[in-house]
Formats: sequence, C-alpha cells, structure tokens
Amino acid sequence: MPPKNASTIKLSEYAAPAYWVETVDLTFRLQPAATRVLSKIKFNRNLDRTAQGAHDLYLDGRNLTLISASIDGTLLALSDLTQDDEGLRIPHHLLPNDSFLWQAEVEVNPQSNTALEGLYMSNGMYCTQCEAQGFRKITFYPDRPDVMAVFTVRIESLLDDVPEMLSNGNADEYGSDQTATPATHYAVWHDPWPKPAYLFALVAGDLVSHDDTFVTLSGRTVDLRIFVRPGDENKCAYAMDALKRSMKWDEDVYGREYDLDLFMIVAVDDFNMGAMENKGLNVFNSKYVLASPETATDRDFELIEGIIAHEYFHNWTGNRITCRDWFQLCLKEGLTVFRDQQFSGDQRSHAVKRIDDVLQLRARQFREDAGPLAHPVRPEEYIEINNFYTATVYEKGAEVIGMLKLLVGDAAYDVALTEYFNRHDGQACTIEDWIKVFEDTTGRDLSQFALWYAQSGTPRLSVKDSFEDGTYTITFAQSNADSAGQSGKKPQVIPIRLGFLGTDGSEPKPEMLIEMTTRETTVSVAGFSQKPIPSILRGFSAPVIVDRDIDNQERAFLLAHDRDPFNKWEAGRDFAMDLLCDMASDGQAADPLFTSAMRHVALDPSLDPAFRALALTLPSDEALAQAVRDRGTDPDPLAIHAARGDLNLAIATALGEDLPALYHAMTVDGPYTPDAKAAGKRALKSTALSLLTKLDGGATAEVQFSTADNMTEQLSALATLIRTGHATEATAAFYEQWHADKLVMDKWFAIQAAAAPPDAALDTVISLSSHVDFDWKNPNRYRSLIGAFATNHAGFHRDDGRGYSFVADWLIELDRINPQTTARLCGVFETWKRYDENRQALIKTQLQRISDFPNLSKDTSEIVGKILAA
Repeated sequence: MPPKNASTIKLSEYAAPAYWVETVDLTFRLQPAATRVLSKIKFNRNLDRTAQGAHDLYLDGRNLTLISASIDGTLLALSDLTQDDEGLRIPHHLLPNDSFLWQAEVEVNPQSNTALEGLYMSNGMYCTQCEAQGFRKITFYPDRPDVMAVFTVRIESLLDDVPEMLSNGNADEYGSDQTATPATHYAVWHDPWPKPAYLFALVAGDLVSHDDTFVTLSGRTVDLRIFVRPGDENKCAYAMDALKRSMKWDEDVYGREYDLDLFMIVAVDDFNMGAMENKGLNVFNSKYVLASPETATDRDFELIEGIIAHEYFHNWTGNRITCRDWFQLCLKEGLTVFRDQQFSGDQRSHAVKRIDDVLQLRARQFREDAGPLAHPVRPEEYIEINNFYTATVYEKGAEVIGMLKLLVGDAAYDVALTEYFNRHDGQACTIEDWIKVFEDTTGRDLSQFALWYAQSGTPRLSVKDSFEDGTYTITFAQSNADSAGQSGKKPQVIPIRLGFLGTDGSEPKPEMLIEMTTRETTVSVAGFSQKPIPSILRGFSAPVIVDRDIDNQERAFLLAHDRDPFNKWEAGRDFAMDLLCDMASDGQAADPLFTSAMRHVALDPSLDPAFRALALTLPSDEALAQAVRDRGTDPDPLAIHAARGDLNLAIATALGEDLPALYHAMTVDGPYTPDAKAAGKRALKSTALSLLTKLDGGATAEVQFSTADNMTEQLSALATLIRTGHATEATAAFYEQWHADKLVMDKWFAIQAAAAPPDAALDTVISLSSHVDFDWKNPNRYRSLIGAFATNHAGFHRDDGRGYSFVADWLIELDRINPQTTARLCGVFETWKRYDENRQALIKTQLQRISDFPNLSKDTSEIVGKILAA
C-alpha cells in the first residue's frame, strides 16, 4: 500500500548523472529565520550520458526560496527555469557544451525546520543533517551519493550570537569586523577530499571545546576538538579517550590513517539519529558524547565508545569510499558496524560483546525479517530512503561481513581489505565492487554468497543427528520462508562452526567449519567412543534460526560444559525460553533443573561477571511472545509477564542466602571507572539486586538508591523499585536531584515508562506526557517516553487497546513536525499479526487511523501502509 502520489525508486533503474560536479563553493549568511546560501558549483558534462542526447540539468531542492541564478556569470530569468516541490530544472539549451559554473542564491528558514533535516536550529545553535537527502534543503544540488566534489565553505554571522562557526575539512581563514554594529565575523573551511553532499556539515553557535591531539602512524599531529555547550566541558573526557583509541586501533588493525589536520565532534541536543560521520566534523546526539560517573551509566559509556568508533571508522568505510546509490547503504554501514564490533570486542570482552550483538540482532532484525517490513540487506526499491536505515542494513549487514571473514580466513580478509582501500579510494561503489575484490584476492566464486545481500528473511537450519559404530553423523537442512516481496528463495552459503563434547565435558575432536551451500548437507565424523554432544553454530557463525529437538538435560549440560561462550549462554537461554513458554501457556512450575543450573552459573567465580549477568537475565517479554506464537498459540502478554516474574522468584529462592553474599561481593571499591571489569561486576550486582528484591520487597534497592555514588547503581535501584510498584518517593527524589540535566531526565522518563507494572504503565505515561519537562519536539525526550512505553510489553498490549491508541495519538502528533522519527517509531506495530484477534482488530483500527490522517508524511505513510498490508 504505497503512499498516494509517491514514486518508487528502483535499483534496476539506476543511471549515472548527466552532469558531474568538480567543486562547490558555498557562502552562508546566517539568520535564524532567513539564512542566505550562495552557491558556486562547477559542473562537467558526463560524456557517457550526453552522447545519448541532450539532457536538462535537474537540481534537487526542497523548501528553498530561489533569489537568483546564473550560468558562467550570465543572470538567468527565473521564468526560464522550472521549479517544483522537489527541485529545479534548467533547460539543456541554456547550458554550455562541456563545463560551466552554476551560481545561485537561496533563502532558507532554519528556525522553522522541525524535521531536523538540512539546516535547522537546536536551542539557538545552527546544525545540519544531510544524510540521506538533507542537502537539498540547503541549496539546489544533484543530491545523490555518486556525485562527489571538493567543498569550500564560508560562514558569516554576528560575532556575539554565533562565536563558533564550523564546517568540514581544515580551517582556511578567519576574520572579523569589530567596527560593525553589531560586530560580525566569518570563517572559511576547505575540505580537500571529494565527498558527496550527504557528508556536508555546518554547525555554528555558542560552543566551547575539549581539546587534545593525536600523532598518526606517519608522525603527523592531528588536532582533536569536541565542541559542547558551555557547562558541559567536564563531560567530554571519555569521548575523547574513545576517539584516540579508535584512531590507534584503525591504524593497527586496518592500516588506516586519518587524513586531515583536524578532527571535530559536536554534541547536539536535537538530533534524529545517534551520530553522523560528516568528513572531519562528526555531529553527535549529545547523549552519545556527554558522560560523567554521576550522570551516565555503564551502558552509556559503552555506547559512547562504540558510536565514537563507528563514526570515526566511517572516515574510510563510508567517506573515502562511499556508496554509489542509496541501495548500497549496507556497503558502508554493514562494514562499519562490523568494524566497531571488532573494536568493542578488543576493548572489552569478545564473548560478552558477541552475546549482546546477537541479542540486539534477534530483538530488532529477526523481528524485521519476520514481518511486513522485511527487506534484503541491499533493498531492490524504496519510496522514502530514510525508512531503510534499519537493523537489516546495519546489523545484518555486519553479520554478512563476519561470515565472509570467517569463510575466507583472517589473513585473506586483511589482504582483501587492503586491496579494497587501494582500488576504490575516492570512489562511490557497489556491493558488486566489494564482492569482486574478495573474488580477485582469494580466487573464490562468491556469487552464491552474494545472495545474503539479495534475499530477505532469516534462514532456518533444521538439524538431525545419529551415531553408529563410532561414527557421528549430523545433517543440516536450510529453508527460508517467503517474505514481503520475495518467494522461492535459493539456498545460501551458511558457515557453521561445529564442536563436539564428550560426556565428561572434554572435546574429543577439534571444532569444524562446515560451509553449507546446498539445501541439505550431511557430515560424518568417525573415531568417537560414544555419541558426542554437538555444539552447533558456535559464536553464532551465521544469522539463522536453529531448529533441533533437544531436551533440557542436554541444555543444562551445554550450559555447564560448552567451552564456546556464546553457545554456553545460548543453552541457558533456550532452556529458559522453553520453560517460560510452558509456564506462560500451561501454568507449569519452574523446573528445578533450570534453577539449579542458574545457581551454578551465578556462583561460578571462574566466569566473567558480565557473562554471568547475561546468563541470569531471562528472555524479554517480546522474545517470549514470538516464541509462544511459533508454538502456534496466541501470546498472552500478562501471562508472559507473570511467568518471567515467577521464574525470577524461583531463581532467587534457589540462590537463597548466597544471593545477598553475591550482591555484596560485586561491590566495586574505590572511585568509579567505566572499564569492562568494573562494569561487569556492577552488571552482576544489578542482576542480583533485581533477584534479591523478589525476596526482600525492595529493602536492599532502597538502600542502594540512597547511597549510590554513580548513575549505574542509582538508576538500577530506581528501576528495581519501579517494578515493585512502590517507587513514588524514589522517582520524586531522583527528579529533584537531576531535573536540570536533560540527558538524565531522558532516563527518568524512560525508566518509568518501560519498568512500570503492567496495570500502572498507561496511567504513568499519560501523566508523564503532561509533565512540564516532556518536550515532545525533542527526539530523545519523545523516544524516552513514547518509544519506551511501547517496550513495556504487557502495558502496551493491554486487552482494551488503550495503549495502542495512546501511541497512535502521539505518532500522529509528531508526524506533523518530524516525519523521520515518526516513521521509525511506527515499527512498534509491526508484529500486530502475532496476537489474538481482539488485539489485531484494535491495532488495525489505530493503524488505519494513522494512515487516513490528512497530510500524513511520505515517510510514515510508507511504513504504516506496509504494516497494514501484512
């Protein structure tokens, strides 16, 4: 159900532009409601296109007031040009034969730009966001990633109003006129590296910087500056440290050196995304820069580290080599996510990082694959490109890179990456270019592997095994069900890491890597004295779902003995999932075998505390709902929520008096540090607190809340108290302490919406939506309440449908000013077919109400239409 009057863009219809751009000179005369943008753009004809006939010059442009235009200094009559809502057409007869200089002056209104795309204001600060198609809201331009040019930017403003003026590249010139009334100044920036317009950035306002330097592999000194609002300077140290570690890691592991004299980061309060890799001037959502022990949790520090690395790594995998068109988005994002995952694993724990990545993949991407929003890692078509910044492009795209590295081996991967950088530096590339590099350097035919980019859906891997005369035989069969727009899918290459365990926990045979290429693969291994217990898909070696009949005795054995950390954790999770489904559906009691196994894990000092925390954390309500649905039963959100509570109580009871001892043993002495070891202990302490509250009603949590000297432990205690339904005093005290800090207040809203008991959740968020500090126009604050409530599974999925109507009301409200954020949050309804007929009818009513709303944005209309069409 496509939006009305919306065109579909197709990969098969790609054509190179008729005109390339060589250089871009921009002048900005900043005014909040009437900024003037003067552009000088040198165009060269694309002879491959113009040989086929004359072409008009079409320049993308939205919400621009055209003041004047000229070609090679000759003023054009505006009546000779054709302007519509999407851009400007210059007839070919007005264009010189080979190259020409286009000049234009336009006016834009940053103050009224609530969509936060293009040039906009954030609390008095000028900001830009140009990916994917925001540059067309700044000036008329061929706004597509395969058009790469060298940019020079001059920014002019009032000195007192806008003391800092930043853009891409290196600072070329600065000047001021102190005699003017009021005083004015200007700054000129030059980026010597050709880039597409989506990497353009401008930030200007009252900013201060946290400064440092980095000496590169070749001995150059690079200035590093993190810009923040005055008063936030003391919250930048960790981000700076993460940046320097990222730069060093990229040199050591990938041989990539930074290529400008200056690298800048700016923290922005109003931002639709996490961060943006603009060349030399990364613009960040402030929540992923600002951190102190008092205001940021361990998870915040971890995210800051990972996102700083991600955006920095884009300098080569995204900027120096970019994507030819937006269908190739996974080329830069999948590879860069994989690189930041490698980095985080090296900095912290590869085992814990891998488990966390798979949890995120299953929660977001597997859900996407199974629903109406399913699409390949490289989509074939789109209506609104902003809707394809998805878990499939990013997280599944990273999984594809990981599989490729596993298949070719570490050494061959390194050779291929070096060749990729050498061959394609300065180019806008495709997935075919990427695959070709690996084929050329390894001699492998990767045409079948490329299906991972073309076929949507999550493959299922069924497993059967047998044992006879010392030979163990295991058979794998793959299938991939029809998904949105795709049927009759071909077998894919699936790398399967397979280990063998003896009954004493030993490994009698070395681990194997099976490269599955057919619908069915059988492997036989001789020389066993008794039937081994298989450890399948170690390290989650492929993003697939494994179907295998396995009893809980075997799961408990794998949890106790598997040497692969991921599969050790997976065995416990599968055991918990199976048990919780029974408890939610049939009222079955907790299995003592499971609680005994959890007790063993919790008290095993040989295991990393962070791993123990993950192992003790039960599957989410959302994951359980899908598991119940997979069994052919309608999930009951309240029954699922109750089952999780009952099983946590059983685990706490099994731990008994050892639980308080475990809690206190995980106390970290001394000043707070965000390192992995300390964070792991706090994670296990938080898990123990949650279990302990099942026994003491929250007494320990109240003490921790009042005495915590860091945000991790204070917020953990607050969340635990909120789940008990008796946190009124604690939430009020937290607000009184932190109401002046925007990022902490985001946490305050989010924790109440997500952790409130099901019967209180809706009333809680309704009340909070009227709170004086609920600034719904700020994306962070909106997501912290409306988005967080949708994760409160039992609260959101009330059987009266009021949770659905509450969220739909707010989606309609936000769509008027910020379609991009609205469209992404519409995904909370994508699993509507999972539930009973009553809930389906209630959700469909709200989806139809959103769809029918007058002047609904293209972004939101596309997503809602796809969900309704499921």
